[in-house]
Amino acid sequence: MRFEREELVQEPDKQASIASDREIGASAASSAGPVSVLAAASAWIRRHSLAIFSHVALLALWWTASLKVPRFILPSPVETMATLGVPRYDWLRHTLVTGSEVFGGFLLATLIGVALAVAFNWSATVRRAALPPLVTLNMVPKVAMAPLFIVWLGYGIGPNIVISFTICFFPIVINTARGLKEVEPDLIDLVRVIRASRWQIFRKIELPSALPFVFSGMKVAAVLAVAGSIVGEFIGSERGLGYLMMSVQSTLDTPAMFMALILVSLIGVALYALVAFAERLVVPLDARVS
Repeated sequence: MRFEREELVQEPDKQASIASDREIGASAASSAGPVSVLAAASAWIRRHSLAIFSHVALLALWWTASLKVPRFILPSPVETMATLGVPRYDWLRHTLVTGSEVFGGFLLATLIGVALAVAFNWSATVRRAALPPLVTLNMVPKVAMAPLFIVWLGYGIGPNIVISFTICFFPIVINTARGLKEVEPDLIDLVRVIRASRWQIFRKIELPSALPFVFSGMKVAAVLAVAGSIVGEFIGSERGLGYLMMSVQSTLDTPAMFMALILVSLIGVALYALVAFAERLVVPLDARVS
């Protein structure tokens, strides 16, 4: 009986101690949240310190040069940013149009390029029949083909997506086809011995091995997709940042032209960052193509 009474007396103390520990843990976790975010941000800044410094140096160089030349030749960063508050430029609408052209052409090039590279890998006949004409067509300057696309497809977002697609399509095809060929032949023979199907070989071995090359081609295509959409807007368009640049060129509105260039660059940077982020998710670090 005495031991039972002692246990009954000690039981509330244990429960109080457990509750206290939980409260301490919860408070530590809540306080660790902002600390962890700050630590991650600090680590990111240290890792990209050179890139941040180079951009700041470029901005300082731009500012210094703008003090020595007329405004219509090189506006200052402040004058350039001030154009964002001018309603007549309609920055949001033009940026959305150019962004849709860039991302649309890039996605179309990725889907068709990867599918065609897989067809090349699965069939030697398809590769011998389709690859030489593809290389020949890629030698044609895309800027020279842009007026034809305008004639065939008319004005609007659609022709500019096609122009962006034609420019960024080829790197994805070539890099993906090369990646699918880089698989070890002995590994393919081994899985064939255990009677793996053609689809299983592709899904389990060939595609994972080719992913570094696929993303390498996608990074190149991300840069080219921006150029394709701007070329289309220069030649024939009624909306978009390229159209806006051409419309303000006649009035020597250089600040607006610079702001349009900055927004175009940000679209390309956003697309490239998305591709790099997807690569980090699906491709191991030691397998990425530098």
